[in-house]
Amino acid sequence: MDLLLSLEAFCCVAETGSLTAAARRLGVAKSVVTTRVQQLEGRLGVPLFHRSSRAMKLSELGGKYYVECQEILTRTDELTSRSRSDEKQLSGTLFIQVLPGFALNGFSRALADFARLHPGLRFEITVSDQLVDPVHAGLDLVFQIYPPVSDALIERRLFAHDGVFCASQDYLNGAPPLETPEDLTLHRFSRYSYYPWGDKWPLRRGDTLIKLHLRPILKTNSVHLLRDFVLSGAGVAYLPTAIISGDLRSGKLVRLLNNYVAPQLWLSAVYPISHRSSGKMKVFLDFISKRFSAGYQEN
Repeated sequence: MDLLLSLEAFCCVAETGSLTAAARRLGVAKSVVTTRVQQLEGRLGVPLFHRSSRAMKLSELGGKYYVECQEILTRTDELTSRSRSDEKQLSGTLFIQVLPGFALNGFSRALADFARLHPGLRFEITVSDQLVDPVHAGLDLVFQIYPPVSDALIERRLFAHDGVFCASQDYLNGAPPLETPEDLTLHRFSRYSYYPWGDKWPLRRGDTLIKLHLRPILKTNSVHLLRDFVLSGAGVAYLPTAIISGDLRSGKLVRLLNNYVAPQLWLSAVYPISHRSSGKMKVFLDFISKRFSAGYQEN
């Protein structure tokens, strides 16, 4: 029995909730994962999981053991990384989830640059807006605009995410005047689905806070679809400045309600506490943080 391999298999099953998913992540047969977990349970003399036909959930003892196992694996990974004389020899796979707007505006270039510096690393990237717990999703790192879902996660803020109300001049030519937030109720308004305030917008002008209920004609989890929608003259939207900076400069889109701002959002890197000492995680996050310390720009 290879204890480290068994610990790795156990942690993978705990994170994915499935022998099949754990085997896929580790690149081995399902039977290998099953054997390693069974060997570990036999060595300990206790069941680590509650098993069903659909999933495997940690037992109470398994949950406590998982935290300790993660610390052992993280420490082992850190020691392995330190033993290499050249930082370029970082190896393994980073499992990452990225917001679509970030993935298409700067992150891909940064990832390509980082991969050239560290050819021994591999990446599995999921592009999604869904709020997830990276521990349960089997991810090393999530880039998101939401607070962490549990105290077992670390949040590292990267940059502020500003937005503006905007529309095309063609739309504005045939629409009612738009001078105050209340005027938005007379317009065809669209929004990104995952803004944390939903349809109840807290807009600030100086020290004055206005709470406005807006009923959008379109909600979408794609800021790029939303951008194309308003460019076509379909109405007003609230979009990240990084996505539409070129459109504002060219006059394709007009900035509206300049004196009113919605709450500032932060793009953050969120990851399990157990990964804080990971060599490859630290190097990658330091690189991304430095690259985007001043925000990011539209492609």
